[in-house]
Amino acid sequence: MSDTSAIRTDGAGLGILCVLIASFLWGTTGTVATFAPEVGPLAIGAVAMGLGGILQALLALRALKRDGTMLRQYWPVVLFGALSVAAYPLAFYSSMYLAGVTVGTVVTIGSAPLFSALTEWVFDRKTLSKQWLAGSVAGLAGIVLLCFFGEEQKAAQVVSSSWEVTAGVVLGLIGGLTYALYTWAAHRLMRKGISSKAAMGAIFGIGGILLMPVLLATGGALLSSWNNALVGAYMAVIPMFTGYVLFGYALARISVSTATTITLIEPVIAALLAVVIVGETLSALGWLGAVLVISCLVILSAPQNTFSRKQRR
Repeated sequence: MSDTSAIRTDGAGLGILCVLIASFLWGTTGTVATFAPEVGPLAIGAVAMGLGGILQALLALRALKRDGTMLRQYWPVVLFGALSVAAYPLAFYSSMYLAGVTVGTVVTIGSAPLFSALTEWVFDRKTLSKQWLAGSVAGLAGIVLLCFFGEEQKAAQVVSSSWEVTAGVVLGLIGGLTYALYTWAAHRLMRKGISSKAAMGAIFGIGGILLMPVLLATGGALLSSWNNALVGAYMAVIPMFTGYVLFGYALARISVSTATTITLIEPVIAALLAVVIVGETLSALGWLGAVLVISCLVILSAPQNTFSRKQRR
């Protein structure tokens, strides 16, 4: 089967809309997590992506059975994506816990398009363009400002020392990398002819299973009150399950770099919710950093492709 046979050329507009809706849902996760402060970030990440991933696999059972032979053929890509899925929420929610909802989300999602481009450069031999370089400079400059000059105060937590913000930024970068890796893996499977439901169901289902030991070890507080249970249920069903179903649908219609670039709207939503609801604030330099990171969206989504058409030899 052709390497691009599963990627549809029609419905690109609908694919973009699906990513936008998914990004909005994902942008609510950090703020919602603050309503269960006694639940740790590892538990939040495990219940969100763990249960959400298993739900995706259950939804995709028929597709998984239909494409099972091909999935077994490309099992290294499936496992690679699943490990990335398992690592992503642990890094992402720990980043928000240490550095705050705004900084953690901006760094994680803002770095994802950069890592996505590098992933395609490494695995798909696509050449990086000057456009990508410009976006990288803006994004990295913004991350540096957020890391070292961003914090003014945090309402949800008191940061005792700057190392916590730095550690949060590092974890955010790990989150951005693993986000790009599992997105690439899912897209790679689709390019091999595997349906989006089967690809996302396999990667997220196995990733969800890998997160179950973490949930069992850290998730006791989720059952200590109805409030905590509702927060956990929301995280698993709405942003993770529903959001990634939409994201998988989009990946069958648009490229990885396009999809991850569009998701830069997520930190905008997250920052607004964190300011309005949680009460977080950033310094002037912190807001400048956030603007620089978000500016990647403008630079990388400009009409010229993120990559030149020339392949690396």
